[in-house]
Amino acid sequence: MVITADIPLASEVIDAGGHALNPRGEFYSPENIRQRLNMRDFMDTMRSSGVQMGGPAAFSQRDRQAFANQLDRFLARKVAD
Repeated sequence: MVITADIPLASEVIDAGGHALNPRGEFYSPENIRQRLNMRDFMDTMRSSGVQMGGPAAFSQRDRQAFANQLDRFLARKVAD
């Protein structure tokens, strides 16, 4: 289990059979990681070409709660296994 906002790292973890959760409570999965990588690469290309873009929203209490809930669910499943 890796907790990271680094999408390429999350992709490597998933490819190796691990689990990756971002700090906002969203699990990366084989089904969504390619889309996330493509969007990351697109945004990087846009920034490199000089397009000014805003960053992510501020980390909120809702994000903290979503993260805690997902982590609790994951740990409960692993303990049950």
